[in-house]
Amino acid sequence: MTHPHGTPKIPAAGTALALTPLDELYAHLGARLGGAARAWLDTALDEAAAHPGMHGPISVWELRLAEAGRRCGPADTDAARVLILHAARADVDALTRVYRQGTADERRAVLHALPHIVSGPDALPLVEDALRTNDTRLLAAAVGPYAARHLPPHPWRHAVLKCLFTGVSVDSVADLRRRARGDAELARMLGDYAAERTAAGRPVPEDLHRVLALTESATPPHDPVDPHGKES
Repeated sequence: MTHPHGTPKIPAAGTALALTPLDELYAHLGARLGGAARAWLDTALDEAAAHPGMHGPISVWELRLAEAGRRCGPADTDAARVLILHAARADVDALTRVYRQGTADERRAVLHALPHIVSGPDALPLVEDALRTNDTRLLAAAVGPYAARHLPPHPWRHAVLKCLFTGVSVDSVADLRRRARGDAELARMLGDYAAERTAAGRPVPEDLHRVLALTESATPPHDPVDPHGKES
């Protein structure tokens, strides 16, 4: 199988996983992984491409998702899993099965993979589930570019607040500047939260002031929602 080629440009970690084109993710891993791990990844991608979708109780590519942590190491496992999910052409049903049955790390990889695989809002239930947790790594993955494109205003505002009170940096919130700009309701919610913290004698998170400043402009920018769109 011929895999995508390119020059690695950014580390495959955090929100970058959901924003980086897949050929760059593959090139990044090729530059980092040792020979045995690289050969394993290529085999896993070939298997996923040859047997896409769901087959019986578990597909071969789902087994490779579980193996990825041991084969690729913790720093590169998320990127490997995103590539495997894409090679397997996992649809929303397959992604949901992996998310529901997988470990927290596998659920996080599914969330990172969404903007590369799912073009519409059908996978929003997975994002909404992650936003109900207190796992900060899941929360950070849930507020990536897929949520920026598809999450409605009300739950998106609550996702921003959830980041603030769980300590997830708002740098994880994709397209924050565009979505927060001129949002009076978000500004009100931030003001209420700041007042509650102050009344309780607790510090107001610095990120709250950053987001509040973004709400002050009423003119939306003309930038596209996602410069990469669906990666496939």
